[in-house]
Amino acid sequence: MSDTTLWWLLAGSAVALELFTGTFYLLMLAIGLVAGALAAHAGLGMVAEMVIAALVGAAAVVGCYVAKKRRAGDPSVRSLRSVNLDVGEILHIEEWNPDGTASVKYRGAQWTVIQRPGNAPTPGSYRVAELVGNRLLVDKV
Repeated sequence: MSDTTLWWLLAGSAVALELFTGTFYLLMLAIGLVAGALAAHAGLGMVAEMVIAALVGAAAVVGCYVAKKRRAGDPSVRSLRSVNLDVGEILHIEEWNPDGTASVKYRGAQWTVIQRPGNAPTPGSYRVAELVGNRLLVDKV
């Protein structure tokens, strides 16, 4: 069996395995295997074919990883109004505790309120942004 046939079989196997597992990274490795097949078609030696396949496959995986990390993620389920009816409600906070929390009466019960890091705790109106455990995360209105 020739080198090119082996590379194409490996690339096809990687694509087929990706269809069963759903991992996008196997497609990136398949691109590397295709690069190895093209290097074999060009008449390069086995060592050069492996180096090209490894470099192209690794570059594709790293590129896919970086692109995935740069893309904004889905919003937290805890911050969706369709999941939590408290999101979007307005609270009035009289005073903040030294630890950065506040206690507020809301829906007939005492709730602990926190705000996003980096914001100054000032009295006033706040909008519920998310439910974090049994605490309300708020943003200044």
